[in-house]
Amino acid sequence: QVQLVESGGGLVQAGGSLRLSCAASGRTVSMYAMGWFRQAPGKEREFVAAISWSGGTTRSADSVKGRFAISRDNAKNSVYLQMNSLKPEDTAVYYCASSRRMVLTTTPTNFDSWGQGTQVTVSS
Repeated sequence: QVQLVESGGGLVQAGGSLRLSCAASGRTVSMYAMGWFRQAPGKEREFVAAISWSGGTTRSADSVKGRFAISRDNAKNSVYLQMNSLKPEDTAVYYCASSRRMVLTTTPTNFDSWGQGTQVTVSS
């Protein structure tokens, strides 16, 4: 089982930026697709962005397209989420997840390891 630890969350004003990091340990995640999900209070967990094992393919939710970018560094067993032009509706706990598939996937049930989450709060 892989352990995932997110960092980089915090409080930011609308229009600001944050960069989330996810460090994996326990096993390498370099051969698997990774993803970011988020959950706002009173809402279900939703897909944010995903990346294939090589980093060659990425996909983002329509709500964050053009503002968020996912990337990975397989040498560091890590994945990142650069968040720009943040909006109050981006406020949520952000979770990093690792799948057992090499190809990109956005379906939560395809991810078998999850981090504890990091809080992102965007003030208006």
